Amino acid sequence: MELALNLGYLTGNEDPAGQLALARRAEELGFSSVWASEAYGSDSPTLLAWLAGQTSRIGLGAAVMQIPARTPAMTAMTAASLDLLSGGRFRLGLGVSGPQVSEGWHGVRFAKPLSRTREHVEIVRQALAGHSLSYEGQHHTLPLPDGPGKPLKLTIGGHRADLPILIAAVGPKNLELAGEIADGWLAVFLAPGFAAEQLAHVRTGRERVGKDLTGFDVMASVPVAVGDDPVRCADPIRSYAALYVGGMGSREQNFYHQLAVRMGYGDAAATVQDLFLAKRHRDAMAAVPYEFIDQTSLLGPVPRIAERLHQLAEAGVTTCALVPYGRTLDDKLSMLDVVAEAHRS
Repeated sequence: MELALNLGYLTGNEDPAGQLALARRAEELGFSSVWASEAYGSDSPTLLAWLAGQTSRIGLGAAVMQIPARTPAMTAMTAASLDLLSGGRFRLGLGVSGPQVSEGWHGVRFAKPLSRTREHVEIVRQALAGHSLSYEGQHHTLPLPDGPGKPLKLTIGGHRADLPILIAAVGPKNLELAGEIADGWLAVFLAPGFAAEQLAHVRTGRERVGKDLTGFDVMASVPVAVGDDPVRCADPIRSYAALYVGGMGSREQNFYHQLAVRMGYGDAAATVQDLFLAKRHRDAMAAVPYEFIDQTSLLGPVPRIAERLHQLAEAGVTTCALVPYGRTLDDKLSMLDVVAEAHRS
């Protein structure tokens, strides 16, 4: 199992220099890749391009580029450009986001996310392979049949035609789709004890196209907090867990809440959601079970973190992308050092 770094996205007036310092430390430590996200603030390609120019070896991944934010052709253009400019270091992660962001920010209906994802990936692959775009689908028709458009092909070279594509997936059907059409799965809230059930869905998708999990990247983004007391280490992660389980989506459509339910935390997840949607955010944070955070994070001293890394690898994770939680940049840099030490032990 390789180590990676997930920077997330810039928030508020966050100093981008800190993101660069973390990426450079990860490169020094031999991490395989650094990943950037997007929601409705900083976009992932811009941050990755900035990092590409100031690093030399580490892989660069989008986790994710939002499907409703771009046409498939624009996704292919951006991916090819990043791969060319970084010397073949780019990895494309895609996700449909959620209904609130898709419809509220991008103005794109969230209906039929599975078929939208499938078509997006098919067109991106066609473009990256250097083919003229000709496609007839439920959501995309290229070229449009009633205008002057004609099939066009990507005009730049130097990028990989088989550039890796990973899918952010939470629900069972989306996990199957990731297994079927992608080169990897971007996982969140992955617990070693529950991973087998999720990977069974991925495996179903792989088998549908005559493949197994060989060479398939299972990349889990895992919060990290280092200290002597694992229970206290969980506290900084509570805000993240409460936001996703309680407020990332509507009451009726929150994929992370549904995941927590499938993991056996149904009662607690309902409480967290009720409190979060009532804007009682501190109470929602307190209601997140310690066990949920512990199972989906790296908490405590080096020996405990080393044990959990081993459990993640045994569960099928091929890339553990660290999300360091610390008050200062130095705290976060130190956490990368600690986990690298634990990984070597």
